[in-house]
Amino acid sequence: MGKAAVTTAVVCAAAACAVAALVVRYRMRSSGRWARVAALLKELEERCATPVGKLRQVADAMAVEMHAGLASEGGSKLKMLISYVNNLPTGEETGLFYALDLGGTNFRVLRVQLGGKERRVLKQEFEEVSIPPLLMVGGSDVGEDVVAELTRAIERQGLDMRVSALINDTVGTLAGGRYHDNDVVAAVILGTGTNAAYVERAHAIPKWHGLLPKSGEMVINMEWGNFRSSHLPLTDYDQALDNESLNPSEQIFEKLISGMYLGEILRRVLLRLAKEASLFGDSVSPKLEIPFMLRTPVMSAMHHDTSPDLKVVGAKLKDLLGIPNTSLKARKVVVQICDIVARRGARLAAAGVAGILKKVGRDAAVKGGESVPRTVVAMDGGLYEHYTIFRECLQATFEEMLGAEAAASVVIKLANDGSGIGAALLAASHSQYRELEQS
Repeated sequence: MGKAAVTTAVVCAAAACAVAALVVRYRMRSSGRWARVAALLKELEERCATPVGKLRQVADAMAVEMHAGLASEGGSKLKMLISYVNNLPTGEETGLFYALDLGGTNFRVLRVQLGGKERRVLKQEFEEVSIPPLLMVGGSDVGEDVVAELTRAIERQGLDMRVSALINDTVGTLAGGRYHDNDVVAAVILGTGTNAAYVERAHAIPKWHGLLPKSGEMVINMEWGNFRSSHLPLTDYDQALDNESLNPSEQIFEKLISGMYLGEILRRVLLRLAKEASLFGDSVSPKLEIPFMLRTPVMSAMHHDTSPDLKVVGAKLKDLLGIPNTSLKARKVVVQICDIVARRGARLAAAGVAGILKKVGRDAAVKGGESVPRTVVAMDGGLYEHYTIFRECLQATFEEMLGAEAAASVVIKLANDGSGIGAALLAASHSQYRELEQS
């Protein structure tokens, strides 16, 4: 063999060794990367764990805080606001009523014609307009009596109308639910935000100092988003989100279960995996670093992706977060994180509902030797309505907590857009004309 041939063979061998070394190094690096991904996922799963024992502790803590909030103002993180709604709709209401629904960006007017027990809602129509940005940031009416201001505005227009009730959406959902089903005792909103309201026995409200209502009942607006307990499974991601929020140490429960925050928790987990484990390659997309860039509807779409190659996940990562060419393995990790975050939220929401039923004595099949009556919880909000896995997990968890026998007497019912018509119904049930008819 000539000298040139030997040199060529040596060079080729050296090149082959170099390539082999690069392949080994890449495989080792890739193996180390996925090991880090697995470790971070395991940590997340453990910190988000919601075994039924922990959920029962959360439910117990919710019931305790409810008692404390009813005992005195400021006695609990739960405000337990007295709504002054003591007459819920019965189905016998008649007449023409309007509801004004003031949302975050839109203002809606509903017109409802009620026909009594037999004919119920004869006609329902609405108009919706966007709220001008100038009015959203204006502060001229801050601290003013909303009902008085609205009454004056109605009078200026020469309208023969009277404001008979001022309520929030959760109380409205409860009223709408009761109108259609007399067994409704509570309502929960699970949308961008979250809240709960329920019917309490008036004599079980120590902080109520007025005359007890004739009905013997009072609707309580819990403001349950502000619930917190040492039993809530918090992670470093939740702590960071809370610290950087506009209301640190407030609305902790809401930050774990509502549509406003689930997508943001997912984004924070993905960002850490991208930085510490190179989940999406060597670079980190700048878009992934933008707070609230990943909304919960997008999270839901990825979570529900059933295509073999998780096409929806890949498209969302590329189009919204600027992360192209993701591997199937990385996409599966994204879906796994969606599942961990969503299921924790749904299971905690179920525990919250169980806490309400515990407070009103509806959490068991038998109480004091007597069968507990049928109990209905009205649910509203886009998160509950559209995030199927979240909804189904909540329902399954509820049955797991109560047991099959007790859960059989409890119905969780979707009350789509219950708050708007609920407001009109409360206007009817608190109408001065109805009072005149009954006097």
